[in-house]
Amino acid sequence: MARPRKFDEDHVLLAVRDEFWDKGYAATSLEDLLRVSGLGKGSLYGAFGDKQKLFLRVLRDYDDTNLLMLRERLESSARGADLVREFVLGPASDPTGAAARRGCLLANSNAELAISTPEVAAEARRSYDAITAILTEALERARREGDLAPDADPAETARATLVAQLGLVALGRTGVDIGTLTAAAQAVLARFLPAIAPR
Repeated sequence: MARPRKFDEDHVLLAVRDEFWDKGYAATSLEDLLRVSGLGKGSLYGAFGDKQKLFLRVLRDYDDTNLLMLRERLESSARGADLVREFVLGPASDPTGAAARRGCLLANSNAELAISTPEVAAEARRSYDAITAILTEALERARREGDLAPDADPAETARATLVAQLGLVALGRTGVDIGTLTAAAQAVLARFLPAIAPR
């Protein structure tokens, strides 16, 4: 009979996630993972598998959490445009710039691993498709509410919005100052989604 685990799985996964997020996959060593998790190698790998399986687990959890938050935000938004505006401005939302420099775990991981690790590319496609679907719903609602042009295609606009936001995430990672990043995000909204740009 297997012994019950004597550690907080969620706590371990969050600690491991942050280590991968801060250092990247390749630069995170087994010693790093053991240190932040507080577990021995046998316990860590026995519970979660090898380094790659552990990484894929925390990446999937990260994506699912973000998708749930995005869905809940759409359902609670007064207008569909609110979600789109917040999504585009998100990379510049931390006035210190620290969050922008850290970037997005999914975007960072996709840039590092998509070519060498098909599972990461597949997870990125899954998550980006789900984000696009939620943005499409928001933009369909925005069109009904008069915040998006009647002839605009919500699905195409959603995909373009995601592409623009990922560009802002990449720019933020370079350490560009938060004012410049905010201005770029506002320009995206003003150029492509003028009816829902910040007023």
